[in-house]
Amino acid sequence: MRLLKKQIDRFEEEGYLFLPEVFTRHEAALLKREAERVYALDREEVWRESSGTARTAFAAHTYNEGFRRLGRHPRLIEPVMQLLGGPVYMHQFKVNAKAAFDGEVWQWHQDYGTWRRDDEMPEPRAMNIAVFLDDVTAANGPLLFIPGSHRQGVLAAGHDLATTSYPLWTLDRATVTKLAEHGGCVAPTGPAGSMLLFSSLLVHASPPNISPFGRIIVYLSLCHVENHIRRFKRPEWIAHRDFTPIEPLADDCLTEMERA
Repeated sequence: MRLLKKQIDRFEEEGYLFLPEVFTRHEAALLKREAERVYALDREEVWRESSGTARTAFAAHTYNEGFRRLGRHPRLIEPVMQLLGGPVYMHQFKVNAKAAFDGEVWQWHQDYGTWRRDDEMPEPRAMNIAVFLDDVTAANGPLLFIPGSHRQGVLAAGHDLATTSYPLWTLDRATVTKLAEHGGCVAPTGPAGSMLLFSSLLVHASPPNISPFGRIIVYLSLCHVENHIRRFKRPEWIAHRDFTPIEPLADDCLTEMERA
């Protein structure tokens, strides 16, 4: 799957691109079943909210066949190779949940800020691509973006170790307010199977989910192979150390798994 020039131009201008229904409802439902299996596991890679509900499952592509295939899916890998200008490796893989009633906040941050400070990734030649496994609405904790904020470079941040179970390098309110005065704030929403691409410098967050509707989003953080991390401070299942270029599978690799 290749992006059109107008899509690339929009990504470069706003820092993100939303593509509805790239995956079918059937493919999204298949992956949601795999996510529920992963969340039921007692593994160190599965982090939980204070309530005990699953928050995120790291590196699920290394211990679940469905996510292994998703991590090499051409509808994900090829557009990122196009935007980053070459082969990519998996820097991070997360299956993030916002459980009904109990899904907690993700504070305002830039992903590359963490990758540079914690992992010594040389440049922001990396980005995120996400797949909705549920319908994402205004009510169930969607991602919030500040369009154009990726053009500001790496912003000053503080290391928040207390707000949630996962530590982040977060931005203060004054910085976020100033950015939003110029770029506004948007919340891309859409049906299960939709896809988001966004810059590793884009300022983003997500609010708590107090609705009765949960949502799951899978995130692949992909990095150009020449830009691999230099520091191995964090566990390998958070910041991967296999810099082998990803070779995409066939387009029907998810549904083919059911026939295997």
